[in-house]
Amino acid sequence: MCDNKKTPLPLTIEPAVACDLDDLATDVPCEEYDKETALERMAANAEAMADISRRLYAENKRSVLLVLQGVDAAGKDSTIRTVTRGMNPRSLVVHSFKVPSDEEIDHDFLWRIHARVPSRGEIGIFNRSHYEDVLVVRVHDLSPGTDWPRRFRQINDFEKMLAEEGTVIVKCYLHISRDEQRERLQARMDNPDDHWKVNLRDLEERKLWDKYRAAYNDAITHTNTSHAPWYIIPADRKWYRTLIVSELLLGTLRDMDPQYPAAEQDYGGIVVG
Repeated sequence: MCDNKKTPLPLTIEPAVACDLDDLATDVPCEEYDKETALERMAANAEAMADISRRLYAENKRSVLLVLQGVDAAGKDSTIRTVTRGMNPRSLVVHSFKVPSDEEIDHDFLWRIHARVPSRGEIGIFNRSHYEDVLVVRVHDLSPGTDWPRRFRQINDFEKMLAEEGTVIVKCYLHISRDEQRERLQARMDNPDDHWKVNLRDLEERKLWDKYRAAYNDAITHTNTSHAPWYIIPADRKWYRTLIVSELLLGTLRDMDPQYPAAEQDYGGIVVG
């Protein structure tokens, strides 16, 4: 039996072990963990993270980078909205990576990424990331002749450099099933209020499901490192997906345990006139 008081855990893979997403669950592994309890925990987590993020900002020595990857409708946007609720906007930076500009294309693929890495004291969130250059670019053959193992090595070196400079990296793959993706995309089509979310290109991308799955397996296998591990988040149930990410981010901040810097002097006796 599962205990809904226990921390829900993501799925993980040991470094150097091949990833096969087909073998990993996309649904809630514990039915006893209910939505109501999850929402209560997320609210408590948000309050705790608001406090710790203020300390991280004041400390100004380290940063956190949360990377969210997943196919269309996996829930990246809604996860960000819920998990960051109550955080200090000054310490939170969210960036979505879309089609690169002409200037970005003229540089190496990590150039535009490095410019968006969170500064010391910040929590940065990437909604899609540098991994698009070993996923969508690969699936659509947008860079013919690219040496993918070389790109994986470059990503690992880049992330190791960030980690050594004080950035704690949390990489999450929102693992949704093909059937659940179909239902969510259809729900958007059926609800006029959600039509602004509709991009018919998503339907074309869905036809490439098997190619994306193979690209993700390869990318996760080769970039799952001790300094920047991948977490596989069962994402068929929105509340469970978001809860796991919330727990991960809170656990990361608690482990970092940032502290307010010491004051230059004791200001307790000063009276402001």
